[in-house]
Amino acid sequence: MTDSKGALDGLLIADFSRILAGPYATMLLGDMGAEVIKVESPAGDDTRTWMPPVREGVSTYYLGINRNKRSIALDLRKPEDLRLAKELVTRADVMIENFKPGGLTRFGLDYETTSADNPGLIYASISGFGTAGGASLPGYDLLVQAASGLMSLTGDADGPPYRAGISVFDVMTGTHAALGILAALNHRNRTGAGQHVEVNLLSSALSGLVNHTSGYVAGGTVPHRMGNAHPSLFPYEPLPTADKDLIVIAGNNRQFRRLCAELGLDDLPDDPRFAGNEARTRNREQLRPLLVAKLKERPADEWFKKLSAAMIPCGPINHVDGGVALATELGLDPVVTVGTEAHAVPMIRNPITLSATETRYVLPPPDHDQHGAELRAWLAAGKDADQ
Repeated sequence: MTDSKGALDGLLIADFSRILAGPYATMLLGDMGAEVIKVESPAGDDTRTWMPPVREGVSTYYLGINRNKRSIALDLRKPEDLRLAKELVTRADVMIENFKPGGLTRFGLDYETTSADNPGLIYASISGFGTAGGASLPGYDLLVQAASGLMSLTGDADGPPYRAGISVFDVMTGTHAALGILAALNHRNRTGAGQHVEVNLLSSALSGLVNHTSGYVAGGTVPHRMGNAHPSLFPYEPLPTADKDLIVIAGNNRQFRRLCAELGLDDLPDDPRFAGNEARTRNREQLRPLLVAKLKERPADEWFKKLSAAMIPCGPINHVDGGVALATELGLDPVVTVGTEAHAVPMIRNPITLSATETRYVLPPPDHDQHGAELRAWLAAGKDADQ
């Protein structure tokens, strides 16, 4: 039996973040039951203006990362609005912000000041390049994709560097922020003390580059662009068939032997050039044409069915609509509808499933200051109003 309240029911999050990393983190937490109050400037979250595409005149970028929140617009330069902001933080379990490091100090909303008034506060800060030498640098995902080395890894070997198709490090940093918040909450449950959680895009990027950064710091190897090839595995890339490319993977010797059996290349697994992943990777230019010659005998969809039946990892190269369709076909129910029939927003499901507590989809992404009046009244009433 599941609990409809959610795993994080009872937690209040004061969300002073905007754009992507912070809002993504708070949406994940809101899906799991936390009460999220989105504090926006009078101009609103920048992503409200990032369009096309749109749905009913609203940016789908904004819609995709802001469900399960209530919105209040506060101008921190105005004394009354600043007082309400401080009141919110005093009541909150978590505050999250992605102002430039030190940017909230002049308002008295920095960690030192807020934690003095609320010792149990979990205060999460997201920056682009940390609070030391990179404190003054703007934190945009594209800058970090370039600076971290990701762009040097993306694209054809003889072509220019490319950005990833999504703001991958914003999403990664938002996920790290949510993880840090949950760790700090567990610590508070034991000790009663809050703490400052700090994440930045560059550190998340270097962590997220995993085998590439490990290859450099542990092995002294600077990786380079290889198109769709993998530096340490083969086959692990798109290979041509009779009509289109198919992703084909042999991550170990068993899979490679099964692949060769399905292709009618039974002698290859025992060929010294291909007997083991290191050998296959080193001799990929000799192995690839042998595999491709067989794959070109049939169309991709036919190979997909045949190889999948033999438990060989392979798959089509879909557009996004195909990805959603595949998840639907596999029973993952990727799309949820949030809101009332009159104002329903289709959204992608939270990727986390908890067996004992439901993930909730209660509030559609709010209009700017949609809940301002009720939240102002609640904050103005003071803490006693919560009793």
